[in-house]
Amino acid sequence: MYRSHTCGELRMEHVGTTVTLAGWVQRSRDLGGMTFTDLRDRYGLTQLAFNMEVNADLCEQARKLGREFVIQAIGIVIERSSKNKNMPTGEIEINVTELKILNAAKLPPFTIEDETDGGDEIRMQYRYLDLRRNPVLQKLRLRNQVALETRKYLDSKEFLDVETPVLIKSTPEGARDFVVPSRMNEGQFYALPQSPQTFKQLLMVSGFDRYYQIVKCFRDEDLRADRQPEFTQIDCEMAFVEQNDILEMFEGLIKHLFKTVRGVEFEGAFPRMTYAEAMEKYGSDKPDIRFGMEFADMTDLAHGKNFVVFDSSEAVIGISAPSCSEYTRKQLDELTEWVKRPQIGAKGLVYIKYNTDGTFKSSVDKFYSEEDLKAMATRANAQPGDLILLLCGDLEKTRKQLNELRLNLGTTLGLRNPDVFKPLWVLDFPLLEWDEENERYHAMHHPFTSPKPEDFHLINTEPGKVRANAYDLAMNGVELGGGSIRIHDRALQSQMFDLLGFTKEEAQAQFGFLMNAFEYGAPPHGGLAFGLDRLVATMGGSESIRDYIAFPKNNSGRDTMIDAPSPLDEKQLKELGIRLRG
Repeated sequence: MYRSHTCGELRMEHVGTTVTLAGWVQRSRDLGGMTFTDLRDRYGLTQLAFNMEVNADLCEQARKLGREFVIQAIGIVIERSSKNKNMPTGEIEINVTELKILNAAKLPPFTIEDETDGGDEIRMQYRYLDLRRNPVLQKLRLRNQVALETRKYLDSKEFLDVETPVLIKSTPEGARDFVVPSRMNEGQFYALPQSPQTFKQLLMVSGFDRYYQIVKCFRDEDLRADRQPEFTQIDCEMAFVEQNDILEMFEGLIKHLFKTVRGVEFEGAFPRMTYAEAMEKYGSDKPDIRFGMEFADMTDLAHGKNFVVFDSSEAVIGISAPSCSEYTRKQLDELTEWVKRPQIGAKGLVYIKYNTDGTFKSSVDKFYSEEDLKAMATRANAQPGDLILLLCGDLEKTRKQLNELRLNLGTTLGLRNPDVFKPLWVLDFPLLEWDEENERYHAMHHPFTSPKPEDFHLINTEPGKVRANAYDLAMNGVELGGGSIRIHDRALQSQMFDLLGFTKEEAQAQFGFLMNAFEYGAPPHGGLAFGLDRLVATMGGSESIRDYIAFPKNNSGRDTMIDAPSPLDEKQLKELGIRLRG
């Protein structure tokens, strides 16, 4: 028996008990006559005590223990003379009588402590050591709880957990596919699924009625804090449902998860907002509604005052930053330079200070009177002491730029508390978006999304105005998940492919299996997929999903621990019938 108890288990009621512990050496302290060693496993820390007067040889052995040595210790639980109230086991220690080194360890490249001295690169290279740190362990423990409670909830609602294939057909659904060459079918390739979309629809055709899967998905796209090339979805589908059925079902899931995992309860139904309203008020389809600072369209108030920058712009939009009228010129200049960065792309920033005495001071005083500025302040719902900030230009670009500025200010002003959670359903997305470069429409979600029935009449005449029967759940500025009511009629699905520029032959070659299935009695159906990584990171109050994934990739899509991706040798390439260019 390597251990009788874990390192986080022992308490005062165990005093006098002989125990066996095993784990890793966190640190040692040599105090001359006494040596103390903190022993760690995934459950916690326990202090081991070695007394030179009682057993000098054992104490000398303890002094030679290095960080991360794997050891076994046998001893008697005693009450600590100097208690540590910050440790669950801080009232006791082990008076060690036997010590065995199970495995010595090299000095780790960074300290395995809550506050480590290791940078991102070195910690990713030695991820198996980083995973020993308590903050990372707790993040993965949170992920485990969320997955477990998800299964409990969905099982209670009669959902079946069904696995779908990982090697599938490459289909144009949005992002680029990862492809896998087939040795047995030379010159042909599988793709790794971006989602199980078509399979879950086929399961509805099969009569499964309610399906779910916690499933790996793959997208070959540029990475950022909330993206990885492989990620995990809570993927769900239901038959014989309308939009409201799905919203209520999965609103219930989110409420269940937050209550059982975080102890957070949401009262009442989640608020709902149309895509058009979200873009108008926040410039984002996943707005952070933990704070105000809604957009105010100033275009009519700003035009016609001989300020060329505004007069020549399609849109002039502002926000009111609370209690910021005391911003210095240096702070305003820094904000201006921030919005002019290439990532944001604004040409400049106009400010209006609404002073606490009710007067105004702005960077455009030359063109706008006190009454003009007051009208803008009123439009922005500003109060004395606030700072109004305005951007201008193309409507869509200006909204996106102002969204970034709003989020930046929200963070700076402490308005984005990670322990406050504000969910929002965003509804009625456009069905299609126009691709200027290729002069064609693309599906905003995917080609299987149903148009809203009341917009059917616009499909052939004004397809850009057709709204999708689609919905996203946003929380704290993050898209947690989304879905739609699907097309279940072959004729409508064929019409959708026509709109997207597929020839009849291309549609049949890519998606014939699905359209053929629709001819055998497809029920009305719809679904939703949550990004498990994003959901867990949001619940943990983090913006990055990486620490909630055991073995993540870096921003270049590389696993530096195992050095992947890596070249194939010539023999493997020959077996696959592949010759590399250059």
